[in-house]
Amino acid sequence: MSNELASATSEYLLDHADDLVEWHEWGEAPLAAARAADKPILLTIGYRGCRGCEAMARESFLNAGTAAVMNEHFINIKVDRDERPDLDKVYQSALQLIAPKSGGWPLTVFLEPDSQLPFFGGTYFPQQAQHQTPGFADLLLRILETFNSKREELDEQAQKLSQALEQLTPPVLDPGVEDFALLEHGRNQLLQQHDPAHGGFGKSVKFPMPARVLRLLRHWAYSRRSGDNDRESLDAVMTTLTKIARGGIHDHIGGGLFSYAHDAQWMVPTFEKKLYDNAQMLPIFAAALTLGQDDLFNNTLNGIVDWMQQTLLTAEGAFMAGEDGESRGQNGQYYLWRREQLKKLLSDPEYLLVETLFGLDKLANVDNYWNLHRHDSYRSVVERLALAANEADELLASAKTKMVAARSQSETPPVIDQKVITAWNGLAIKGLADAGRLAQRPDWVTLASNCADFVRQYCWDNEQLHNTWHATGPGHAACIDDYANVLIGLESLLQCRWSDDVASFTRELADAALTKFYDNDNGGFCFAPNDIEPLIYQPKPTLDEALPPGNATLALTLHRLGLLFGEQRYMDAAANTLRWARAVMEHLPTGHCGLLSALEDALLVPQAVVLRGPEAEMAVWTAALASTFAPWRSVFAIPYTSAGPLPSFLPRLVSAAAQTTVSAFVFDGSECAPALTELDALQDYLN
Repeated sequence: MSNELASATSEYLLDHADDLVEWHEWGEAPLAAARAADKPILLTIGYRGCRGCEAMARESFLNAGTAAVMNEHFINIKVDRDERPDLDKVYQSALQLIAPKSGGWPLTVFLEPDSQLPFFGGTYFPQQAQHQTPGFADLLLRILETFNSKREELDEQAQKLSQALEQLTPPVLDPGVEDFALLEHGRNQLLQQHDPAHGGFGKSVKFPMPARVLRLLRHWAYSRRSGDNDRESLDAVMTTLTKIARGGIHDHIGGGLFSYAHDAQWMVPTFEKKLYDNAQMLPIFAAALTLGQDDLFNNTLNGIVDWMQQTLLTAEGAFMAGEDGESRGQNGQYYLWRREQLKKLLSDPEYLLVETLFGLDKLANVDNYWNLHRHDSYRSVVERLALAANEADELLASAKTKMVAARSQSETPPVIDQKVITAWNGLAIKGLADAGRLAQRPDWVTLASNCADFVRQYCWDNEQLHNTWHATGPGHAACIDDYANVLIGLESLLQCRWSDDVASFTRELADAALTKFYDNDNGGFCFAPNDIEPLIYQPKPTLDEALPPGNATLALTLHRLGLLFGEQRYMDAAANTLRWARAVMEHLPTGHCGLLSALEDALLVPQAVVLRGPEAEMAVWTAALASTFAPWRSVFAIPYTSAGPLPSFLPRLVSAAAQTTVSAFVFDGSECAPALTELDALQDYLN
């Protein structure tokens, strides 16, 4: 049989089209049916590759008895988290209130039919009771009994929940801590949470947490600018990046980073690679390389881009969502090795190097298999094996080629989630543009530029963004993360290659974000646009999560765009967002690293450097300025043939003679310095 999901565009929903459950997509028709029949709504939210989602489908949604109960007594709605992040954000928040310390996927909540407010929920429920978790079939009967016999209590609970949801939006408070003290406090708390032995934050499960790593790197850079040397922050960054690059969270053969590791040593990952994780780490590794050449970082950086390009890139120039680790019936099997397998595959010298470098001389780390993990530096391994450097390089390259070829012969390679997610592609634009600029890789900038063209052509209808794209067309109306991530990506792209079309698109997106999401009464940006159907409440997220919060990204980006284009309303929105979010920043600095960076930008005023002149000569200047990690500085090379929109502080009339050489204009937020026509003079001025 097929249910209503058979006509969905989401691959995740299509995967459930043959469940025995009569699933509906979220929409007015099933909501109206629930009201008319006075049936509770069973809402499940998941995504492709979610282990718990797949387990519940096998155990419960393909079980005839369980499905019969669901179909008779509930209106069943299934949602793809990536297609409707607004629904996921709302109901994850609601679940936290009714079942603290719950959350994640599959999100399983039971809703009252009239208000759509949840009265019970959780995540994965097994078919049979386990430990203190009830079996799903038994749970359905209990829920049904409660719904039918205790409606007054449920209605009271719903009213209280509605009030509690409204209180999740922080109040506007005056600063309780001085700005610089807040930045320093955030830095100190991050270092307290940092694991000095293994890098990262915390002592168990390890996530890359790019927002935290970047916050410490920025703090070090700003301290150095003021004459101090925050060595402790820099050491934490370098330790974390080194452990990630050496660890099992890094696919040493195919490139790219897995989402997280199950252990403190980064050894055993979750074996899924997501576009957003990798895109956010690109500029951090590239920034670290500006401090000194490092083969480990360089190989990791190149591997991420190679994986994105070879595995996720679409013919149209966008990037698909990611790669699932399920293979041959076992999570991660595609990435695991046996000693005997590699001994047959590689020559003796190749095997000895691979064994020593990647830990095959130690105990197996995943169910009698080895997930490659580097315990020592490459140089120390080469010296231990008494190999010449060029000989070792040739052996390793040859071994990797054979291992890649062996992987490619797998009958069941990891499944690729083929949908294009606008917010994640915005992060890819920024990551590739920043890394391309810092690493002097124009081919990476081209990838970013092609991706930006895709978003404009396929995800933008001249009035609004759409949050996903499939071969059948664009998806739902975009949320604030889509606008924010694309905007910051476009701002980074303009620093690599000025384009009038990109500049115009940037202004259009910024204007649309203000129109559709900005809270004119209190400041800050709502998660969902104001012109779609209202949900049970309107969240305004501030916390750093898997994706950076749109409020943090827009507070930083709109401030910079406002300075660049002379748009006071952009700067006002950025300032009011920081004012509105002040209470949560002070309450939990380490959870608001993105907002702290926006505060730092507003406090210390970023520099905008605009170069004008012949493009070939400007390229030499931009390359020289890109060799330093200076997060306060944006550099734009704008040819005189550009028709605009142009930065507001540039002189509008320039003689033909002046246009034959490069002129640099430095704007500090209040005034523009006189034009500088020598590169050395510009570098001296900036330093």
